[in-house]
Amino acid sequence: MPCGRQESGAAAAPARYVVGVDVGSTVVKCHVYDRAAAVRGSGWRKVESLYPHPGWVELDPEVLWSQFVGVIKEAVQAAGLHMRQIAGLGISTQRATFITWHKRTGKPFHNFISWQDLRSAELVNSWNKSLLLKVVHVIFTVLHFLTGNDRYLAPSFLTFSTQQTSMKLSWVFKNIHEAEEAAKKNNCCFGTVDTWLLYRLTKGSVYATDYSNASATGVFEPFTKCWNPTLCNLLSIPMSIYPPVKDTSFNFGSADSEIFGVPIPIMAVVADQQSAMFGECCFHPGDVKLTMGTGGFWSVNTGEHLFASRRDLFTNVDETAKMARSIVDSQGVCFVPGFQVSVNDPYLCASFMGLKPSTTRSHLVRAILESVAFRNKQLYDTIVKKVRIPLQTIRADGGVSNNSFVMQMTSDLINKKIEKPANADMSSLGAAFLAGLASGFWTDKEQLKKLRRIEAVFEPRKDLEEYKPAMDTWLQAMKCSPRW
Repeated sequence: MPCGRQESGAAAAPARYVVGVDVGSTVVKCHVYDRAAAVRGSGWRKVESLYPHPGWVELDPEVLWSQFVGVIKEAVQAAGLHMRQIAGLGISTQRATFITWHKRTGKPFHNFISWQDLRSAELVNSWNKSLLLKVVHVIFTVLHFLTGNDRYLAPSFLTFSTQQTSMKLSWVFKNIHEAEEAAKKNNCCFGTVDTWLLYRLTKGSVYATDYSNASATGVFEPFTKCWNPTLCNLLSIPMSIYPPVKDTSFNFGSADSEIFGVPIPIMAVVADQQSAMFGECCFHPGDVKLTMGTGGFWSVNTGEHLFASRRDLFTNVDETAKMARSIVDSQGVCFVPGFQVSVNDPYLCASFMGLKPSTTRSHLVRAILESVAFRNKQLYDTIVKKVRIPLQTIRADGGVSNNSFVMQMTSDLINKKIEKPANADMSSLGAAFLAGLASGFWTDKEQLKKLRRIEAVFEPRKDLEEYKPAMDTWLQAMKCSPRW
């Protein structure tokens, strides 16, 4: 199957429903929405991650493809509908997970390499300590000083991390001979999850990605809206491997009729965090979206301006909130998450500190939940310092947003009101909204705002000083964990 390019065509004829699919890190979910944005049918599958070596995280592309098709069929059937009643399909995907394949045969050179994968840790450390990177910093610092152009600000303090696609892609070409040889002959295709799904849905006729997924790779230049040739030259990654970048809400063509029985218009592909933000209707500068799921993410609508910045313990989320409130504090127990704000450490791992003979299951659970809220506070403070825009409405989603203890504590710590939507699956809703706008199913953003439903509002109840002793202990524990 060749990697083809597509031309935008006329939008699909109006129909009664749109489908939003969210290919996340742990679950593939699909919802069928009516014009009131009510869910009419759903389907889901658990994502089957592979761990072939310590630190490696992969996904089997054929299994993921089967799950993707399966949840769509399941959701439409659960809604009691026929595929021809679907006006458009919107696809939200986890970011920075990627695959490479042969341009002529369509055969992958390897499994999907997850954004959580750590195989490039040694490469990352080597680059971040290199003299060449220091030279790059100096050059772009001078350029930023002379021009005042923020385009040169980010490269002036560029550091690599294992989450970025760039380092793992460099690893692929250093370690997978077939991919390296194909790239030399212009026969290698690169794609994040959205690109691969588009390719498969259209039987190889559509090879593309969107701006939100491209920007999450660490290889895309947001100021020029192009793949970054300087970075690719630096890492010896051929520019020929990248797909064309299209608008997020766009007619990408139709799914081949052999897959679902009829051709379904593909009207949007979008990265999960941006999709959730759109689903939350964060349309105005200063609107903030907080997602608490596999990871914790704060996203801010900055308007027209770009900013260069520097379950074994419990069975469900609701149970953890009750356990945390059953004790007055964590008894000095701290949970250190496997990620720290402003710290680039691929060897950092999650850990408990301060365990005592009197420590109970409830203390461990409370320590975990407190760490989520403390990290939210750190990220919020970073955003306030970095983004020169007054922050307006804060809206939360993701599985952990169902935990009232975390939500209330976060509200207390940042001293801001936080809204929680009735529908926590914002990524699939955002993809559906984007597809619905592109297909004419919904008319404009104002109509989408009216469809939004709020389930709960959390307002500050305690003063920040009440949390200071526990947060100071947690910060001290964080200092003991790097380079584990």
